[in-house]
Amino acid sequence: MLKSLYIKNYALIDSLEIDFESGFSVITGETGAGKSIILGALSLILGQRADIKAIKQGENKCIIEGSFDVSAYDLKDFCEERGIEYDPDSYILRREILSTGKSRAFINDSPVSLNDLKELGGQLIDIHSQHQNLLLTDSRFQMQVVDALAGNKSLLKEYQQAFHQYKQSEKELAELKEAVKKSKEEEDYLRFQYQALHEAALIEGEQEELEAEQELLNNAEDIKSALYKIDSLLSNDERGIVPILKESLNTSQSLTKVYPKADEISQRLQTAYIDLKDLASEMERTAEDVEFNPERLSYIESRLDLIYSLQKKHHISLVSGLLSLYEELAHKLENIDSSDQQLEALEKEVFQKYDKALKLAKKLSDRRKTIIPKFEKELEAKVAYLGMPNIKFKCEVITENHPNNFGIDNILFLFSANKNAPLQPVANIASGGEISRLMLCLKSMIAGATALPTIIFDEIDTGVSGEIADKMGQIMLDFGKNMQVIAITHLPQIAAKGRTHYKVYKSDNESSTTTHLDILSDAERLDEIARMLSGSTITEAAIQNAKAMLAH
Repeated sequence: MLKSLYIKNYALIDSLEIDFESGFSVITGETGAGKSIILGALSLILGQRADIKAIKQGENKCIIEGSFDVSAYDLKDFCEERGIEYDPDSYILRREILSTGKSRAFINDSPVSLNDLKELGGQLIDIHSQHQNLLLTDSRFQMQVVDALAGNKSLLKEYQQAFHQYKQSEKELAELKEAVKKSKEEEDYLRFQYQALHEAALIEGEQEELEAEQELLNNAEDIKSALYKIDSLLSNDERGIVPILKESLNTSQSLTKVYPKADEISQRLQTAYIDLKDLASEMERTAEDVEFNPERLSYIESRLDLIYSLQKKHHISLVSGLLSLYEELAHKLENIDSSDQQLEALEKEVFQKYDKALKLAKKLSDRRKTIIPKFEKELEAKVAYLGMPNIKFKCEVITENHPNNFGIDNILFLFSANKNAPLQPVANIASGGEISRLMLCLKSMIAGATALPTIIFDEIDTGVSGEIADKMGQIMLDFGKNMQVIAITHLPQIAAKGRTHYKVYKSDNESSTTTHLDILSDAERLDEIARMLSGSTITEAAIQNAKAMLAH
């Protein structure tokens, strides 16, 4: 149940903090006093979209915070899945709207997404406003009513999971069929591309090696000539570096006996002599190895032409890219070759999932049909109590050819308020007052079946008055014995039934208008109901009438 509500800087509200009681409570106030403002603030902590225009003029942000008693509900899994601190007894939902347009949401001081806030809020409060009466004409709402009364929540969830899996597999099958069709249309071209790459037998890094070797062969003569020249400069008997180093080494060695530093000079000359002598020998061998091979060059040029041609054809600059394309083509052709088996396996999977979903859908349908006779009888009795003694109501189940998100059924509510009048869809014939009464009765039945923590009726009494309003108030009082029920009403007959009475009103000063919400004392409540009976001028008759209502 909703324990308290705190609102700051929202619309016409400066700061408002109010506690709520269990059972049946009423909220009254003149038209325009701000009842819709309070509901608007409450809807924000239930996950509705925010508008910065809701922030009180001149303020930077507004805050709405609601405290809930959830001791009768196990929300541990909900908290663990979202990393929210778990409390088995109470939850605080808070929403902050900033003038920058940003919005923040919290559950027990843990930041959460708007979807999380909306999901939890939907489990804590059901706000029924006038426009929700139109839901009665919606086939999906009619289905939800029947499922709630039949206790189909877990079974429907299981079915919807199975149905989603079936539809997903059906989608995958359609995509596979389309892909197979497209692939087979271009199979010849794919095989031609694959064969060309297969015959090319490309090797990673091959292009770089071939290009380097091609450069070598194209310059073989120049390289060979340069290497021989280096060899000659190093080892020529007359002016070569190696013979000169040898002579220098011999000279330094002859000084070692008379000049101590000559030994170090000799060692360094000997090192240089050995290195350059080896280098001269290597130059000669290398020069002999370098040879212009026109056949090899022709092969390399032909091979590179093939690689360049494939790269240009496929718009790929590297051999590694061509190899990836080769693997991709091989995979596509493999899929084409095995497509019949893949299609057969997926078709079997689709059939199995369809069969599973269909069995669950039939189970849902059976449970709906079982509850419907009791549902029709109880609803007729409740609505007859509200001044429609000749009501006839039928919940028709129409079996569909194909399953949908709710099973294989389509639900249609048929209604007649008068004797001998044929049953017709509710949308076609029910008046506003009749729909209000139907919805109240449905809500009371659903609330008993789903055990909503709190239900708020926003002027559900539209189109009724007098004795019927009194009976509607009695219904709210009755199912308020098992849950928290709050009614926003303009009718004194309903207001008098509340265990707790709140009043919404405005106050003005020189610069602004402010909305307030107060809990009324017994004397204040008497005056408020008298005002609702007689208008702005409270008469003695209205006071006596109000006393009688409250006493009753």
